[in-house]
Amino acid sequence: MKKLLKPHIIVEGVVQYSLGNIHGNQIIYDFDKMLIYLNAKGKLLFGSKFKIFDEDREILFKLCNYFIQDETNCKKLGIDTTKGILLTGPVGCGKTSLMKLLRHMVPYQRPYKIIPTRNIAFGFNHIGYKTIEDYGDSQFFCFDDLGVEPMGRHYGKDCNVMGEILLSRYDLFCHSECSRRVKTHATTNLNAQELEERYGNRVRSRMRQLFNLIAFDRGSLDKRK
Repeated sequence: MKKLLKPHIIVEGVVQYSLGNIHGNQIIYDFDKMLIYLNAKGKLLFGSKFKIFDEDREILFKLCNYFIQDETNCKKLGIDTTKGILLTGPVGCGKTSLMKLLRHMVPYQRPYKIIPTRNIAFGFNHIGYKTIEDYGDSQFFCFDDLGVEPMGRHYGKDCNVMGEILLSRYDLFCHSECSRRVKTHATTNLNAQELEERYGNRVRSRMRQLFNLIAFDRGSLDKRK
């Protein structure tokens, strides 16, 4: 059971992990210490074979600064802390694992649920448009494998379910206060052109407003092999 002592200290079992130091009323995070914690927590979540790869340090540096909401570094990196994350990359590069893992580093922040988009599409097939309402509310979500879900079909009518949900999430994002914006995250194997082909120009345009794009290199290793 995770215990929260202070925002920069996390206890897992009998081991205490410090992610940085407190100076005055500020936490000065240490990236290398964050990686030590993420590597340890990853083994607890995904098994002893999990490890942080050196080739992923640049991606992790961006993601860590986003999750700890380091405004200075995020500005340098071109990241808007009020938006969500769209994490892209080839199959097996570790997108889903990182999104499952990184939320544990900031247990004091509002959590998000990770939902496979295929499950959402299948849910629509069973219960219809209530599915779109359910995911268009003020909860925080990470939509996993965006773009690979099938077209929804309910009572003979086709629906691009995730496209409709993203439009609803965009409306929520725009109509919430900047400091309390409803965040949407997603992972995808698709590039920008493929996303536009899947969801259309209107949704793709809204996605630019919803997400910070953080991309693995297309040549990233399949870590599941």
